[in-house]
Amino acid sequence: MSTRLNGFGLGMRRPHFSRYLAGDVPVDFVEVISENFMVPGGRPLDTLLRTRGHYPVALHGVSLSVGSADGPRRDYLDRLKALVDLIEPAIVSDHLCWTGIGGFNSHDLLPVPLTEEALMTVCGAIAQAQDHLGRQMLFENPSSYIAFPGTLTEWDFLSEMVARTGCGLLLDVNNVFVSATNHGLDPMAWLDGLPLQAVGQIHLAGHSEGAHGLIDTHDAPVDPAVWALYAEVIRRTGPRPTMIERDGNIPDLDDLLDELAQARNFVPEPAQ
Repeated sequence: MSTRLNGFGLGMRRPHFSRYLAGDVPVDFVEVISENFMVPGGRPLDTLLRTRGHYPVALHGVSLSVGSADGPRRDYLDRLKALVDLIEPAIVSDHLCWTGIGGFNSHDLLPVPLTEEALMTVCGAIAQAQDHLGRQMLFENPSSYIAFPGTLTEWDFLSEMVARTGCGLLLDVNNVFVSATNHGLDPMAWLDGLPLQAVGQIHLAGHSEGAHGLIDTHDAPVDPAVWALYAEVIRRTGPRPTMIERDGNIPDLDDLLDELAQARNFVPEPAQ
């Protein structure tokens, strides 16, 4: 099976495992959370291996912690590489964030201050991870809820990160909308500064209204405003592998497939 990723996919979540194992889900690829399968054996890994027989796989990590002053943990990189070598995923990605320090893992995607010092730390960690895996990785733009005064813009930070490391961008369109809205900025203008030429994959998801702004919760359908932003992204980038994330209030798989069909409608058919 080719490891080149195209088309439209879904995050493979436990309630739908049996359908994916049967190979009858009409998606072009599946994405899984890397850490759930970074084990030497057992049922989770067997499930992923059998699913890999039907679909290309994207590995999406949540604990590489490129923003940590400690840098990536060697044991983590070794376990990730073992999974990559076994699964041969089409894409390996993680987040622009930090998750812990000193051996402690918060299990949360914590914000990176957008400073030159942090940029050097992040770029060093990305270079280390890509060298260890022997391949390019994609990194996801975060959702943000606070602003640090006197720092780089997120789009400048991401552009420099891509330029210095050769990594790609996993563009989370919902996160652009959430962050821009929370900071009182135009999400369409936010796109202007992003390194869209480096986008290797796109995420779509739902969000919730919190007491002080929008929250990236992945527990609701994609918002109409996010669909509009996605349409603009595709107009600028052309087709990119796109998937929908749902991590809470997970509906029937057919409902998610109906939502994924909406994404397909934004991508023009190739010329005959």
